[in-house]
Amino acid sequence: MSTIADKVVVITGASSGIGEAAARLLASRGAKLVLAARRRERLESIAQDLQAGGGQVAIIPVDVTKRNQVEQAKDLALHQFGRIDVWINNAGLMPLAYMEKLHVEEWEQMVDVNIKGVLYGIAAVLPVMIAQDSGHIINIASVAGHKVGLAGAVYSGTKFAVRAITDGLRMELVSAHHHIRTTLISPGLVETELLHTTTDQEALNALKARVPGKPLNSQTIAEAILYAIEQPESVSVSEIIIRPSEQLN
Repeated sequence: MSTIADKVVVITGASSGIGEAAARLLASRGAKLVLAARRRERLESIAQDLQAGGGQVAIIPVDVTKRNQVEQAKDLALHQFGRIDVWINNAGLMPLAYMEKLHVEEWEQMVDVNIKGVLYGIAAVLPVMIAQDSGHIINIASVAGHKVGLAGAVYSGTKFAVRAITDGLRMELVSAHHHIRTTLISPGLVETELLHTTTDQEALNALKARVPGKPLNSQTIAEAILYAIEQPESVSVSEIIIRPSEQLN
């Protein structure tokens, strides 16, 4: 029997890509889901599919840059299912561009979504998990959190931050003897809508030059998430790095 069955999982950025793939995979294993994203119509479509297959799913439109909306996702999970076992901070942006082009508004968006969105998720769920004395926080980062690429200085900065936040949180939880696990998932290039948040063709060309082969698909990352969750409670998968086999960095 899957150890995922009946776990309550909240996923941000659940309307497409890695978030949607994770939702579909975890639902197939019996998880109870709260799906959060900005696009209600996409959430409704995914929920209908999962419910038709017997899944237990609640949805809520959420902009992760708004702390009150992230808190509402937490409140919905508790109202609907009574607890939260796993929180997946997946929402993210990747508008790559060379810094000399001064896409300052894009820098601000990345900081708000990629860093503050993760912090707001942690702030929402951490008190719940401490009260339960159990839980698992999974943050989706990037190989860009390990190695800076051309046109990716600011994006990498946000993902380095997520990496630092995740490991710092892990150490604090262990030191305080809380039974809460943390996992950082760092994918290489994945074929998702994230690629389309980059409008700078020069930056896209630089990215594609670093990955000449086929990108990963979202299902692969969803399976990594599943692997981390399914480990025994005494096992904490701190980090998983997944690259396309032809990606150098």
